[in-house]
Formats: sequence, structure tokens, C-alpha cells
Amino acid sequence: MFSFFRKKSPAPTPEVPATAPAIEASSDSDARTRWDAAPAAEDIRAQGRAPTPTTAAPARQSWMERLKSGLRKTGSSIATVFTGTQIDDNLYEELETALLMADTGVKATEQLLADLKRRVKEAKATDPAQVKGLLAAAIADLLAPLQKPLEIGAQQPTVIMVAGVNGAGKTTSIGKLTKHLADSGQKVLLAAADTFRAAAKEQLAVWADRNTVEIVSQQGGDPAAVSFDAVSAGRARGKDVVLVDTAGRLPTQLHLMEELKKIKRVVQKADATAPHEVLLVIDGNTGQNALAQVKAFDEALQLTGLIVTKLDGTAKGGVLCAIAREKPIPVYFIGVGEKLEDLETFDAREFAQALLA
Repeated sequence: MFSFFRKKSPAPTPEVPATAPAIEASSDSDARTRWDAAPAAEDIRAQGRAPTPTTAAPARQSWMERLKSGLRKTGSSIATVFTGTQIDDNLYEELETALLMADTGVKATEQLLADLKRRVKEAKATDPAQVKGLLAAAIADLLAPLQKPLEIGAQQPTVIMVAGVNGAGKTTSIGKLTKHLADSGQKVLLAAADTFRAAAKEQLAVWADRNTVEIVSQQGGDPAAVSFDAVSAGRARGKDVVLVDTAGRLPTQLHLMEELKKIKRVVQKADATAPHEVLLVIDGNTGQNALAQVKAFDEALQLTGLIVTKLDGTAKGGVLCAIAREKPIPVYFIGVGEKLEDLETFDAREFAQALLA
């Protein structure tokens, strides 16, 4: 499986004089270098080297099949709109209904329809089947601002705070990220700051044991105190990443949302630049409620990215269009199931194609 992440380039270093002796990189530095994603084809050609065959393409193709399967419900309902013989007001009205039923939201639906009509006019399309392709392009363009890789390495450790309501798949997503980071040679430390939910600490401990990474936890400890200890330990032990699993919260539970704010403040006391990423895990099955969660958590924590889970059959998928239109926070990952390979990086064009089957 190809790399989940992109490592930020280190700050430029002064040029070494020609007479200076060469310094051999340490094994730890070399390990982090190998963790970088493979250079783009253009970069390889520029360096005069032949590209090395990888398994990225087959892995991505397999992922696309799972994503299409997960979004089949949405794709099938929208696809029926294009079975007619002409492009008229009825087609656009049916498409509007299908998009709204897919949780695309009023504002995003209006934008997509206006953009689609423009594209149809410019392309001089006469076949409804052509309209489907033009709609996929419109959706891809709408979603494009959400496509951004999670970058690791500008700070050491990179502190990632993860929030989400209970049942969204937050702790499982953390476990999957831990697996990929550890497999990539990163030294990861987990913070079991979800002291609110029964067995949350034990669930995270299973992932820590499975990936042979360290975990900081306290029996009945204060979430903010656990987070502070984890960040301090991460710095002292030379960890690359500290993942903080916070307790599940409903945005309507104001006193609990205040606790999340407290965790963030306390983390900043341990590291003035932290947290470097604040991620929200949302359940793709919750439709427009997911957008409400994004707005509420962003107001409280200033989110830097999203993980959208459970796009596996019952999800309508269109909520990402609503997020792109009203709260365009990057979507780092999307998931279609519980398996490790069921969480992957978000690609706007791939998602648009899968959404329309």
C-alpha cells in the first residue's frame, strides 16, 4: 500500500563549503528519509533515473472498487436521472431531487446545477449520458479544495489531536493511522485521553500493542493531564508523532466541548506550537448532521482536517459536497469499512467518479 502521508521538507540548511568533510547521515535520519513518499514521475525524470515499479496503482484500483461499492446507493439513485432521451427542465429537476436526497445540501446543489448548466451549454451536449460526465467534473472541481495530504515532520513530535462523536470510528481511525505511521518507520506515541468512554483506553492499548508503539494513559485520569504528559513524553523520548485520542463529544454538550478546549490549551503548555493538527472524525452516514458537527467542532477547536468514515453502503456521500461549499476543511482520509485497507487518502476526482457510479 502506498504512503498515506507527505513529509514536510525541512528548513533549508546553509551550503557546506567545498572543503568541509562529508557527514554521514545517522541511521535514524535515514529511516525518516526512506519514509518519504516516492518522488513524482516528473522529478524522477529530471533526476535522470528510471521510475521504480510500485504496487500503488493496483492498490489504488482495489480501493476505488471498494469506494464505488460503498457509494453504490448514491450512484444508483443519481444514475437513473440520465436514462432519459433529452436534456430538459425535467432532467435538471430530477437531478436536483437526487442530489438533495444524497445529502448534498441546498447550497451545494444550487452551485452544482448552475455549474452543470454552464458546462452543458459550453460543450453543446445533446445526450443525457454526456451530462453525467459533466456532472462528475463539476463535483470534482467543487471537492478539489478538500484534497490535501496530511504532512508530518515539520515539528518533532508532530502532535495530532483527534476529536469526534461517539460511534464515528474515531479510535479505530487512530489505530489505522498508527499502523501506517509505524510501518513507515515513524516513532509514534499514543495518548489515551478518552477517559470518558468505557473501555476506550483498552481499545487504544490494543492498537498500541498490535503496532508495538508506546501509550500514555492514566486510570481515571484527567484527559487534559494525560494529553500534557503524552506531549511531554513525546518530546523527551524523541517521538516523531503523538496522537491524542480525545473523548467522544456531541457538539450540543457544551460543558464537554469546553473540556476539549481545555485539552488543547493544556497541550499548548507542553508545546507552544502544538497541536499541529486537529482532526475531526465524522460518520458518513449522518448526512447533514455531519456538516453541523464540522461547524461546531471547528468553532471550538479550529480544525485542520477531517476523516470521513463508514462510506460503506448506507452512506449517501453527498455531504462532502455540502462541506466543500459551506466549510471547506481538508479531508485527509475517507473510510469504507473496518479493515486496515478500508481507510485511504481522499482524491476529489476519484470520489466524484465513485459517487456517480
